[in-house]
Amino acid sequence: QTMVLMTHFLLEQWKKQGMLKGNEFIGSTIVSTPMMMELATAYNVECKVGLTGFKWIAKMIKDFPEQQFIGGGEESFGFMVGDKVRDKDAVTSTLLLCEIAAQAKANASSLYQELIKLYEEFGFYKEYLISLTKKGIDGAAEITQMMNDLRNNPLKEINGQRVIMVEDYKASTAQNLLSAETEELLLPKSDVLIYYLEDGTKICARPSGTEPKIKFYFSVNEPLDDIKEFKRVEEILDDKIKNIIQEMNLI
Repeated sequence: QTMVLMTHFLLEQWKKQGMLKGNEFIGSTIVSTPMMMELATAYNVECKVGLTGFKWIAKMIKDFPEQQFIGGGEESFGFMVGDKVRDKDAVTSTLLLCEIAAQAKANASSLYQELIKLYEEFGFYKEYLISLTKKGIDGAAEITQMMNDLRNNPLKEINGQRVIMVEDYKASTAQNLLSAETEELLLPKSDVLIYYLEDGTKICARPSGTEPKIKFYFSVNEPLDDIKEFKRVEEILDDKIKNIIQEMNLI
């Protein structure tokens, strides 16, 4: 949510100053909110998506010098403003968030209210993370088996919604389960699986690279037509996440 607020603010400022020329991009990661794509589409900029870690966003800047990098980040609270500090930049990001909060306050609003406005405009996206610790040799084997099961026996339906796409970054393939077509993924190989459901839900599974854990990232969304419907829609999203977790036997 913080990343979305900061990215939207930057895009809006670039637009107001006439700086959007059609060759700009924002950066995100494969486990982060799909709402970043919605922002990019609305402002006619590209949203480049990489693996987790700010080195991959920095690599985007290096690999595409002909494009202007506006900002970007990942789900683990990090953000990068512009292309000067090519790493997680807490100082500049904090200053940016203070500026957003100050402007919101001057307009009798708040960060929370500004976020809900974005949900009304782009859709209410809610993310959730489960991190399961599996220690020792047996734990490592269990994590490997869980990934193998998800990879070799992909779920066809979750929470009453068909799985329409499975991205396997270890095999570098994206399989459309509706058309049976397979495309190549161009990112570096990584032990990551992503399920896309027909209602826009996104489920990502990957082993941690630094801890004896397997992580599951969930992103669900619903339209929010009126701020008065916020609590009701939030309950729908919470129920979605709860049902998916139970159905996948993660609790």
